[in-house]
Order: sequence, then C-alpha cells, then structure tokens
Amino acid sequence: MSRRCFFSVITLATLGFALGSGSLAGAQVGKGLIDLNSAPETELAALPHMTPAIVKGLVEKRPFATIVDANSYLTAQSLTAAQLAEVYRKAFVHVNLNTATGEEIVVIPGAGKRMAREFAEYRPWKTWAQFDKEIGKYVGQAETERLKQYVFIPVNLNTASVDDILTIPGAGPRMVREFKEYRPS
Repeated sequence: MSRRCFFSVITLATLGFALGSGSLAGAQVGKGLIDLNSAPETELAALPHMTPAIVKGLVEKRPFATIVDANSYLTAQSLTAAQLAEVYRKAFVHVNLNTATGEEIVVIPGAGKRMAREFAEYRPWKTWAQFDKEIGKYVGQAETERLKQYVFIPVNLNTASVDDILTIPGAGPRMVREFKEYRPS
C-alpha cells in the first residue's frame, strides 16, 4: 500500500470512528465547553461539584450517547439542578441540532421548550449562518453565540464546501484536499 493510500485510509478510518462514536470530529461544533465524553480526568476534576468518585464513575461510563445519559448519571450522584447548571456552563455532551430530542435540548442551560421547538422547526441545519439567522429572530446575537456552545451541525464531507469543512475542529487545507480528493465520483 502506498504511503498516500495508507494516510487516506488512516484519515478516513479515524474520521469514521470519530463520527460513529459520537465525537464531533466531522461537525461544525460550538466552541467553549469541555466535552464530557473526551475530557481528561484532570479537567473533569476541576469542574464544580466534581468529587473524585463522580469523576471516576463518569469516565467509566463514557461515552455518553447523549447529554440526557450524562445528566442521568450526574443526577444519580445527588447533584442538584443548580449544581448541574454550574457544571453545564463549563462542560457538556454536545447536541446534534438535526436529531436532538426536546429532552436533550432542554438540558442546555437556559434553553427551554420554546428553543426545543425552534431548533426542530428549522431542520435540517446546515450552517452556523442559518442558525444565527433563524434563532437570532428570537434571541440576540449574544444568546445565539452562547447556545452554539452546546450544539453541533453534522457536516456531509461528500458535499460540504471548503468553508464548512474548515469549521471542523482541527481541519485545515490538507484535510480539505484529502476530503475532496476521495469523494465518490
């Protein structure tokens, strides 16, 4: 196998694993929060109300398919609603805007049933510009920026624009070339 082919197989396998495991490697991801599924124990331990026992259990139970699953675990550890809100202002399991249930959306601090309806109404979500425009009708720009920390928009690498691919954390010009080169004809 050539070096180029090997790199492409590794790149695509890594991306496939990341997409299949709930990681956000192939998505337009809001920035600013620690991912409860991938944060090292030291980062988790620094979060408010996290005891060593809670952190150990959290790591053992990962990956959480949704924030609802993580929330269930943390609630079972006797964290109050106020304590959970403090944790979620710093760490979260990002929510897929195109598939999220109302139950997932209302776990987002400050996003109630109204936002759950609005997020669902404008599906499919394709870009952050769309999110800014549609959700911005109901809340200001500062609030749309805050909400973006908690969600992600999946990217179809077979049809995504260069700008969309560059929104993927860690993607750069080399990855753009690789993704475009190996798209199906």
